[in-house]
Amino acid sequence: MVKLNRIYTRTGDAGTTGLVDGSRIAKSHPRMALIGDVDEANSAIGVAAAQLPAGPERSMLARIQNELFDLGADVATPGEDFAPSEMTLRIVPAQVERLEAEIDAMTDRLEPLRSFILPGGSPAAAALHLARATARRAERTGVAAAAEVSLNPAALTYLNRLSDHLFVLARVVNLGAGGDVLWQPGATR
Repeated sequence: MVKLNRIYTRTGDAGTTGLVDGSRIAKSHPRMALIGDVDEANSAIGVAAAQLPAGPERSMLARIQNELFDLGADVATPGEDFAPSEMTLRIVPAQVERLEAEIDAMTDRLEPLRSFILPGGSPAAAALHLARATARRAERTGVAAAAEVSLNPAALTYLNRLSDHLFVLARVVNLGAGGDVLWQPGATR
């Protein structure tokens, strides 16, 4: 259980931050850039979830937000062993598989895409599209970080599926709000 008596610790005032193993790295380190982008994606998902009524879509987002905290802990745990343990949080393939199953179930409710869509529609769908783009950035940051440090491959796969999940969920949310906003190539020429 996490217990925080104080929010500020002053330990990062010199531009470093602590990892799970007690080591310290620069706040500008690629590992920290990924953790920051994952945090931003999680916050964007929270904005989207706040715009949805209670129900299965909001429940999926709540589960994802919790998993993104786990993913942040995974990234903050250096090493080459990506097996989870009682003391080590790791993203596992089953979490990616659950995202895929949810994507497939949501896709079954949708018409096939016949055009690219614009990130918009209802306020909730627009927020989901913003969360999707933020998750995509986190994935790019993760790929860059993985070129320098060992990262759990399942965590990077999770981020890739997450952006797909948010895209499909935005389409589902727009079903009840007039449908997708279609791209009209060259419409303003």
